Amino acid sequence: MLLHLHPDNPQPRNIKTIVECLLDGGVIIYPTDTIYGLGCDIFQHKAVERICQIKQVNPAKAQLSFICYDLSDLSNYTKSISTPLYRMLKTYLPGPYTFILPASKQVPRILKSRKDTIGLRVPDNTIARSLVKELGHPILSSSLPGEMVEEYTDPDMIHDKFGHVVDIVVDGGIGGIVPSTVIDCTGDEPQLIRKGLGEWEVEAD
Repeated sequence: MLLHLHPDNPQPRNIKTIVECLLDGGVIIYPTDTIYGLGCDIFQHKAVERICQIKQVNPAKAQLSFICYDLSDLSNYTKSISTPLYRMLKTYLPGPYTFILPASKQVPRILKSRKDTIGLRVPDNTIARSLVKELGHPILSSSLPGEMVEEYTDPDMIHDKFGHVVDIVVDGGIGGIVPSTVIDCTGDEPQLIRKGLGEWEVEAD
């Protein structure tokens, strides 16, 4: 199913339809503030496995992240955040960043990396955040399989290619082609892992 949502004022009825699909173990493709992503409810084990099958990756090795609604939502899924780290997150979020943080006990085991970390995002995208708010907890997020290509910006083309393997393709308009900037916050200093759409400059001592 291809479902159109207004980018700035997503129709509540359509949001509800998508959330019901997620709660039922469905897999969706939806817009973020960077690229379109594969998503499911983080607590639907079978849906997580489906995403890993679509991507042809092992769940333990997959680069999966959580889409959170805001910082308080994010803090439920990571261990205690220090004041300087909280300030930094507040500066950059919502925005096109994925922060690697230590996973809390609330993160389902299938989604923890071997290092017990999780990637957390608060995208600057109304559709993604509206879905998370209605769902009541984060959505799993992963990039579409294969190389990032121009077709992955067009919801109609995405639907043509992946409509048979997902339940809903959310059409929120043309998407981007540059992924999020990934920052590892598990060490003493934040480390840039991948330069993406978000600007990142390490502050000099």
